Amino acid sequence: MNMPLNTSANISDPIAQARYNMIEQQIRPWNVLDVDVLDLLAVVRREEFVPVAHHGMAFMDTEIPLNSSVDEARRLGQFMLPPRVEARMLQDLQVKPTDRVLEIGTGSGYMAALLAARAQHVVTLEIAPALVEFAQENLRSAGVANVEVRQADGANGPLPDGPFDVIVLSGSVAEVPASLLGLLREGGRLGAIVGKAPMMRATIVRRAGDRFDTTTPWDTVAPRLQHFPEPSTFTF
Repeated sequence: MNMPLNTSANISDPIAQARYNMIEQQIRPWNVLDVDVLDLLAVVRREEFVPVAHHGMAFMDTEIPLNSSVDEARRLGQFMLPPRVEARMLQDLQVKPTDRVLEIGTGSGYMAALLAARAQHVVTLEIAPALVEFAQENLRSAGVANVEVRQADGANGPLPDGPFDVIVLSGSVAEVPASLLGLLREGGRLGAIVGKAPMMRATIVRRAGDRFDTTTPWDTVAPRLQHFPEPSTFTF
């Protein structure tokens, strides 16, 4: 008989118990069934990427502010996304060991760490200098060596040279940016949360030659990434 590696009955460490509960009660019920992804969530220590002031929120099904001022974090969109959202995006993008990945919106570096565990190399862009330093320190402490954190505006600044196999937007946008689609390799995938609150859709775009095939497999809401264009609300 195969026994589970971790069960609520055999975990004595409260941090390990909280991590187990996050995986089993939040993430798996959200149709994250890829065993490799679930195993990865047990290995990459989410709590080590959370600001000290919010350490108690590490395994909660909620956004975590990355700024000491929650109001400022909300204004700038500086949050860690809920773990189920990051896990589902990671699963749906089907990241492979040979993939070169671009992330827009590094935040604390947690999603970059997850991507790096599955990919060959990750370039991640963060607009806020303080978060660049925070993410770099978190990734260094976690022993993640295949992530390059750059201070850059993913909406308006120069973008890294493509092509990329996977592009991830770790925040929401009004529409999928055409400039990023052009950086996808043949067969490449882009994942973004698209729309306007209170209704946004996870959007997965796959490049097939000159065609871009789009699916919208699930709903969620996420803070806006800075400086990406918003649709005009002007009416006659």
